[in-house]
Amino acid sequence: MQKATRAGVKRAPEQLLENQLCFAIYAAAHSFAQAYRPFLDPVGLTYPQYLVLLELWERDGQTVRELGAPLFLDSGTLTPMLKRMEAAGWIKRKPDAADGRAVRVSLTAKGIAFRHKARAIPAAMMCASGLDIAGLTALRNKVKRVAAALRGEATPRGRVR
Repeated sequence: MQKATRAGVKRAPEQLLENQLCFAIYAAAHSFAQAYRPFLDPVGLTYPQYLVLLELWERDGQTVRELGAPLFLDSGTLTPMLKRMEAAGWIKRKPDAADGRAVRVSLTAKGIAFRHKARAIPAAMMCASGLDIAGLTALRNKVKRVAAALRGEATPRGRVR
């Protein structure tokens, strides 16, 4: 069934913005970034910078390339952000001892200390989402499967290779 527009031209449902999965995910990502602001603005962090800290809390001392891979960020995007984080005292960057072309990124005392303060953030986001942990987990897993499939990493049955 087609829907009439203001100009009288009929559009198919698959062309309506409200029916686009990509737009729903885009809008949700924007909403998440906004929901994080009350936690991050007071300490001077952006949402992407918080994601960098999350990754470094898992594995400190990564190269810029290693850090960018799970965040889906290339060095051209990541490097300016890391420079700002270093200037703010969250991280330190230094040339890799084995490969002087590579830069290693490590947490500072400030970056390490914020991990404890940030422990409340995931629970606050769960409450703000209106979903319980099972609902959030199921939704996250579905979105990860969609992303993997779009990157060509999933089999036809949705399993990640």
